[in-house]
Amino acid sequence: MTRTLADVIARLEHAYPPRLAESWDAVGLVCGDPSEAADKVLVCVDVTDAVVDEAVDTGARLVLAHHPLLMRGVTSVGVDTAKGRLVHRLIRAGCGLYSAHTNADKARPGVSDALADAIGLSDTAPLDTEPAPPLDKWVVMVPEANVDQVSEAMFAVGAGAVGDYRDCRWGVVGTGQFVPVGNASPAIGGVGELTRVDEERVEIVAPRRARSAVLAALRSSHPYEEPAFDVFEQAPVDSDLGLGRIGRLPAPMRLDEFVAHVDASLPKSAWPVRASGDPSAMIETVAVCGGAGDSLVSAAARAGVDAYVTGDLRHHVVDEARRDGGPALVDAGHWSTEFPWCAQAAALLSDFGCETSVFAPPTDPFGVVARRPV
Repeated sequence: MTRTLADVIARLEHAYPPRLAESWDAVGLVCGDPSEAADKVLVCVDVTDAVVDEAVDTGARLVLAHHPLLMRGVTSVGVDTAKGRLVHRLIRAGCGLYSAHTNADKARPGVSDALADAIGLSDTAPLDTEPAPPLDKWVVMVPEANVDQVSEAMFAVGAGAVGDYRDCRWGVVGTGQFVPVGNASPAIGGVGELTRVDEERVEIVAPRRARSAVLAALRSSHPYEEPAFDVFEQAPVDSDLGLGRIGRLPAPMRLDEFVAHVDASLPKSAWPVRASGDPSAMIETVAVCGGAGDSLVSAAARAGVDAYVTGDLRHHVVDEARRDGGPALVDAGHWSTEFPWCAQAAALLSDFGCETSVFAPPTDPFGVVARRPV
C-alpha cells in the first residue's frame, strides 16, 4: 500500500503531537503536497545541502528533519537565499519537508528516550514533566433510547478521548423524575404531571478548552429542553510526557568511566565529550536531554541525579551549578545527543510501510577542532 504524505503526517502527529511544541517553535509541513506519495523518507537532524543532495539522488519523497529549516527570522524562500534554494530543490524533486522539533523532544518515545536508550538507561521518566491538558468530566442524564445520539454528538467535538482510546464513556441506569410547569414543553410527559423515566447516567471526559463546544453538542442532541448535567473540573495530573529523561545505569561507574561510556555510545562528531565534576565520583542515576539542555540543569539538580548529559552547556551555567553542589555535567554536543532520534523516527515510519533511511554524516556545524600534540 502506497502511503501518501497526508498518511505519513497523520502518523507523525500521532507520535509527536504538534500541541506539545513550544510556542516559539515551527513544526510541521514546510513543503509538499499531502495528496502525493511519501513512501520513501530520509530522516535527519538538520536540513543541509548534503541532506538535500541525498534526498534528490535517492528519490526520497519526504525529508523528516528534527530541526526546522524555517524558524529564525525567515522572510523569504526565494531561490537566491540559502534556505530558499533548498526548499526550491526539494519542490522540484517532488520531495516534501516536515519537521518534528520540541514536540518530538517532549513526546514519549521521543528524542530524550532515544538518547537514554543509547547510553543504556532504564526505568526512565520525564525530567521536566509536561502537565496533562486540563479535563472536565461531564455527567449527563439521558433517556436510555437517546444515549447513543447524545454520546456521539459529544464525541464529535472532542469528548471521550483517553490516551489512545476514543469514544469512551461510562454509564449506569437509574430513574429520573420531574414535573414540567408553566411554559415547559416536555419531550416526555405533560405539564403538571409527575413523570418518571428510565435514564442512563453517562460520564464522559473532555478537554476543558472544548467546554463550549461540548455543551452545544449536548444541548442540540439531547431530547429534553432542559437537560440535567454536571461538569466537574478534574484535578491536574502529571503526564508521562515532557523534556528530558531520568534513568538508571545498569551498574555504577566512575565519572571518568561514564564520560568514556557516553563517548562510545553516541555517534562521533568533531565536538568532544567533556564533563565537569569529580572524575572519581560514582555515577548511577542520570538525567539526559537531547540538544541544548542547560535550561534543565536546575531540574536535574532538584531531581538529585548523579550526572546530567546534554549539549551546548555554557560556561557560567556550569560554573554556578557546580558551585551549588549539583550533579556532574556532561556536554556530549547538540547533534550527537539528538541523532539517536533519527533511528527511532525511521523505525516508526518503516513499521508504517515507508522505505526509510537516516542521513548519517554529522551535520554538527562545528566540524573543525584544533589538533594538539600528545
